[in-house]
Amino acid sequence: MSTQEESLKKFQQRIDADEKIEPRDWMPENYRKTLIRQISQHAHSEVIGMQPEGNWVLRAPSLRAKKILLAKIQDEGGHGLYLYSAAETFGVSRAEMIQQLQEGKAKYSSIFNYPTLTWADMGAIGWLVDGAAIVNQTMLAKCSYGPYARAMLRICKEEGFHQRQGYEIMGKMMNGTPAQREMAQDAMNRFWWPSLMMFGPPDTESAHSAESMNWKIKVESNDKLRQRFIDRTVEQAHHIGLTVPDKDLKFNKETMHWEFGPINWDEFWTVVKGNGPCNHQRMNHHIHYHNEGAWVREAASAYERKISAN
Repeated sequence: MSTQEESLKKFQQRIDADEKIEPRDWMPENYRKTLIRQISQHAHSEVIGMQPEGNWVLRAPSLRAKKILLAKIQDEGGHGLYLYSAAETFGVSRAEMIQQLQEGKAKYSSIFNYPTLTWADMGAIGWLVDGAAIVNQTMLAKCSYGPYARAMLRICKEEGFHQRQGYEIMGKMMNGTPAQREMAQDAMNRFWWPSLMMFGPPDTESAHSAESMNWKIKVESNDKLRQRFIDRTVEQAHHIGLTVPDKDLKFNKETMHWEFGPINWDEFWTVVKGNGPCNHQRMNHHIHYHNEGAWVREAASAYERKISAN
């Protein structure tokens, strides 16, 4: 057995024993590449995800709502920093990751390429989008790579607050005027299916699932996580009077799961490939303010050099 094969065997034994892999440990190159791709994509999603919510800060219906939304956006920025830091443990720089994002070589969650048209969309994002994120990220807290798993622990706690904020908005609107109830239902109609797409394509079509499962980068499949989210969320929707926009939705008493209709994967891939409603807007915004903030990064670097020299 070659040295490479022996190292791979020992690595897999550590994975199977649920040991955490740390930055200085030996790891297969594909393990490293997969995690750089996944963690950087996760970080980009947190940062880009600030944009559709920032659109409503100045239009929040009350001071309380504005303060909560600002706190939520601040959290998302912090999540991006945790995740960029986790990715940097592989030796890739933050500047390189951001360059890959801006050049279209790296992706972010497709959900953030949909417009936020009304205040109810802030509720839908908090409840549905962050709710889906919690289901996915709770699983990632069990990831085999230590820095990523530890970052997830804090992120999941804060996402719980975000989901409650969103559900509160939707609940209040469903208890409001007919116009408010219509607005809440419209947000539900537009964000339900994109939220289900957040878990990725079906397991049979997911390019990275098998290897990621074997290395415990992820410990549950896309389809299983999606089903868990649906089972939780349908009951929450019914509780406040929202209708799930799926004519095929029905509860199976034998499996104790909600069965749902077909997902439009053509739409998913259209958005992923950069042709969604807001892809260009999101990236242009990111590039503009990244360039505008260059002087801050330069000043911080100059200060660091000055301190180091002393």
